[in-house]
Amino acid sequence: MKLLQILSGIFGEHSQSTVLAQQFAASWQSANSNGEVVVRDLINEEVPHLNATTIMAFGTPEADRTAEQQALVSKSDALIQEIKDADAIVMGVPMYNFAVPTQLKAYFDQLARAGVTFQYTENGPKGMLEDKPVYVMAARGGMHKGLPTDTQTDFIKTFLGFIGLHDVRFVYAEGVNMGDEAKEQAIHQAKQDIELALEN
Repeated sequence: MKLLQILSGIFGEHSQSTVLAQQFAASWQSANSNGEVVVRDLINEEVPHLNATTIMAFGTPEADRTAEQQALVSKSDALIQEIKDADAIVMGVPMYNFAVPTQLKAYFDQLARAGVTFQYTENGPKGMLEDKPVYVMAARGGMHKGLPTDTQTDFIKTFLGFIGLHDVRFVYAEGVNMGDEAKEQAIHQAKQDIELALEN
């Protein structure tokens, strides 16, 4: 068994989303004693943002790619392979200015590859990755769940579903910037929800 842990909190070990993702990974490891946790740290190992050069590289047949294009495609291929190799995924996702971190968006852009992770059919787009559970540790400074300000939940579900990952489960820790008591309660509840998520 292999768990892919994706981190996108800019404050590293002090990011609440990272704390929760690590808590999840530790609980998963306890339940899977022979399991392996692979960490993809998008802050310390930033993924390049999408640009025209990368798009052109993705669209060029392998036999016609330049060395530069092949290097760009190989980076994307490696990220996609990590997803394929994992049996489950946990993502630490903070909310910055009502959206996902720019580092996570850049990562998603590297995963969206026509003919590799999705394809267009006569019935519309179809994801090509094998489905597996994706657990999203969503930490927010304020209260957003179920409100118009929560742009993350639908975006993440839509994107992951587009590439074939439909089993997406959220654990929320909200109000972590609304005082020590609110933060403590939010983290405590989130840790309980993590254990429940792993049981289901």
